[in-house]
Amino acid sequence: MDLSNIGPALPGLIDGMILTLELLFFAVIGGVALGTLLALARMSSNPVLSRLAGFYVNYFRSIPLLLVITWFYFMVPFIIGWITGRPTPIGAFTSCLIAFMMFEAAYYCEIVRAGIQSISKGQANAAYALGMNYSQAMRLIILPQAFRKMMPLLLMQSIILFQDTSLVYAVGMMDFLNTARSKGDIVGQPHEFLLLAGAVYFLISFSASMLVKRLQKKLAV
Repeated sequence: MDLSNIGPALPGLIDGMILTLELLFFAVIGGVALGTLLALARMSSNPVLSRLAGFYVNYFRSIPLLLVITWFYFMVPFIIGWITGRPTPIGAFTSCLIAFMMFEAAYYCEIVRAGIQSISKGQANAAYALGMNYSQAMRLIILPQAFRKMMPLLLMQSIILFQDTSLVYAVGMMDFLNTARSKGDIVGQPHEFLLLAGAVYFLISFSASMLVKRLQKKLAV
């Protein structure tokens, strides 16, 4: 095994990791925000809103993420062009970001919904007794407690999303894994570079999992 070519390839690998982390960061922020709205919609007393949110969650949890990525890569520019009357390319990063946000929102929705349901109804009743409306009670009382309880699960889902970002190779994005594969092919050492990529993914995911476990114990106390 020859690792001599890894050093010169490090700048490109670092750029690929930065792209991966940027995609992860914005996808988590957008996914959690959309997932929270979906969770509130699923718990709504409005049957239409609840069923629409339930259909969204069940639909995206029933199809492969790779299929969603390719759909958005080809369909989002087409839809924008159909609305505006002219083709508008949005780029692979934007289309992948939208795909990750919408796909992960279905999973974040169930985590948030479980977190909200874990808070006793007495908390909401106390908020209403103080004169708060539903929005204020949810924003100031329920959600802060729920997010504290479900933070480890949200972080674990984010670790899974970090691993899933490697699927952007399907639309040609040069994330960390695709960069490592490309560099390995160029110098004729694909195995060494893929082993390096696997080791980096393992170290990051394992370290993050250990931190989540420590956080879970701390929050439990």
